[in-house]
Amino acid sequence: MTRTIAFLGLGAMGSRMAKRLLGRGDAVRVWNRSPGPAEALAGEGATVAATPRAAAQDADVVISMVSNDGAARAVWLDAGALDGMKAGALAIESSTVTPDWIAELGRAAASRGIDLVDAPVSGSRPQAEGGQLVFIMGGEAAAVARAKEVAAPMGAAFPHVGALGHGARMKLAVNLLLGVQVACLAEILGGLAKDGFDERQVAELIAGSAVASPASANYARLMAERRETVMFPVDLMAKDLGYAVELAAARGVSAPMAEAALAAFRAASAAGHGGENVSSLRKIYE
Repeated sequence: MTRTIAFLGLGAMGSRMAKRLLGRGDAVRVWNRSPGPAEALAGEGATVAATPRAAAQDADVVISMVSNDGAARAVWLDAGALDGMKAGALAIESSTVTPDWIAELGRAAASRGIDLVDAPVSGSRPQAEGGQLVFIMGGEAAAVARAKEVAAPMGAAFPHVGALGHGARMKLAVNLLLGVQVACLAEILGGLAKDGFDERQVAELIAGSAVASPASANYARLMAERRETVMFPVDLMAKDLGYAVELAAARGVSAPMAEAALAAFRAASAAGHGGENVSSLRKIYE
């Protein structure tokens, strides 16, 4: 039986994820705010919808991959994607958003008889292109099982971390750890460069040390070699860290590491590096 899947949001990640869904027998509808990415997928078999509601109309599954809470609210509620869905359908929010937004969306979905899973992804463009993303899932077990089957062409792992909203919470924690590591590396390389150290040598020493993670080794090399292919923009990291700080404050939890990293990324954005890769944080120490 052919299933209809709607994909909303075709940015650098979403376009690659949607492409992975094509070719396995499902009917795939796509929508994007700007038409270019949707038209590109139309040439590979997707159907382009004029609005989020049109994409979601009577679809079996609707997946959103947009930039933030506001963009997610715009497609699901303001533009009517949720209203276009039929009872019993599955909604998957793969954007990096807040647990509070997931709670709001969950209430709206439940009132329409729609199952919701929050399933943000860990990974970047190469993982999206190769179907190697990690989907961090929150929701009811039965809905998560459905979501795992849908997401199979796009991912390599699908951990179910708890109730609805836990996926969003865990994704912010993962990105917080990444943001703190990148901020610390930029500070280290900037400081050592002023003392005359060779940054490439420093990066290799860090990468080979017992304290290095795969991510820190990679970002140290990116900074030292000034490789600036955009995989994760500064502005999006600042957004995620801002969410983490707000979440901590709302729960009465101290978050000094998140606050310090957020300040560094906001400084990079203010210096004109917001659209560049997070490794460009090194530039604020030059």
